Amino acid sequence: MLVPAPIDAPAVLAWYDRHARDLPWRVSPANRARGIRPDPYRVWLSEVMLQQTTVAAVKNYFLRFTSLWPTVHDLAAAPLDSVLKEWAGLGYYARARNLHACAQAVVEQHGGVFPQTSSGLQTLPGVGAYTSAAIAAICFDEPVAVLDGNLDRVLARYHALAVPVREAKDELRAALQASVPSRAGDFAQAMMDLGATICAPRAALCMLCPIQPGCLATKAGDPTTYPLKPTKVERPVRKGHAYVMLDADGDVYLQSRPAKGLLGGMTEVPGSAWSAELANANYPATGDWRHRGQVVHVFTHFRLELEVWSAVVDAASLDAGWWAAKTSLAGEALPTLFRKVLAAAGLDQAG
Repeated sequence: MLVPAPIDAPAVLAWYDRHARDLPWRVSPANRARGIRPDPYRVWLSEVMLQQTTVAAVKNYFLRFTSLWPTVHDLAAAPLDSVLKEWAGLGYYARARNLHACAQAVVEQHGGVFPQTSSGLQTLPGVGAYTSAAIAAICFDEPVAVLDGNLDRVLARYHALAVPVREAKDELRAALQASVPSRAGDFAQAMMDLGATICAPRAALCMLCPIQPGCLATKAGDPTTYPLKPTKVERPVRKGHAYVMLDADGDVYLQSRPAKGLLGGMTEVPGSAWSAELANANYPATGDWRHRGQVVHVFTHFRLELEVWSAVVDAASLDAGWWAAKTSLAGEALPTLFRKVLAAAGLDQAG
C-alpha cells in the first residue's frame, strides 16, 4: 500500500534550526545544541493540552498552569477542583482528571522524575502512545516516531496516500520511524512545525518545504487533495433540558457532574437526561419557570440540543449542590456547554 520514501532528515533539521517556532514550552534548537534540556513536566503539560486543541488556544492556559503550578510536585498537590477550574474552556475534560492523576503518580511512584522512555511513560495515567513518544523524543532524544495530526497530513501528502489516514496509521508510523535521526526531539518538533506552518490544511507552501523534492503529492500537482477524507458519518442528535435556578439574592444554583463519564467532575446546572427524543420538562423545584431558548453544542460523537429554562426558587429546597454569586461564575469549573446555558438564561459570566 505504501512505498517507503525516506524523509531527508538533515534538510528538515537545517530548516528547523532557522525557522523553529518560539513556544513557551520549547527549548530552541540553538539552546538545545548548547546542552539545555527540555523540562519533561512542561513538555508533558503542553502535549496534553494540545490534544484536540490549537497552539493559539493553549498558550495562555499553559502560562497560567505553570504560573500556578511550576513543577509536577505543585500540580500533584493541587486540589482536583482547582485544576478543573483552570482547565475549563479547553474541553475534553478527562484530560484534566488524567493530568492530575498523572502528576500524582509521577510524584508518588517516581519521586517526581518522569520516566525517560516511551514504554516507561505509558505506565502513567492518561499517557498514551503519542504523548509518550513525544515526551521521550523531545526530552530524551529517544529515536521514536512521533505522529500527530499535523504529521498525518504531511506524510499523507509526502507518500500520496491512497486511503484515509486512519486506515494506514501503522504504515505511516513505520515510514516515519525509518527517518528518525539522532536529534530525535528536534526532528519531531521540526515535522510538527512543517505541518503547522508550511504543509497546512488548506495550503501547501511547497517552495518553502525542505522535503518537497521527495513529496509525491507535489509531483502529482495538487498536495491539498491529500489526505483523503474518510466517509462522513452523520452525528446523532440528543436532546434534553437545562434548569437555571436563582435564589432571592440572584445567586445561581450549581452542582458537580459525576466523576466518571462525559464532562466528569465539572460544574453544571441541573438538567434532564440526554436522549434521542425530547421528554417533557420536569422542573427540579417550584418556581415561575420561563423558557429561555435552545443551546446547541457539538461533541465529538453527537450533537446536543438543550432547552434552557430559568426560575427564582426557594433556596432551602435544594441541598445537593451550592449557590454561586453571579460575580463568581467566571471562576467556576463550568465547561463551555454550561456557560452557553447560563448565557442563554441572561447571566453575564465576565466576572
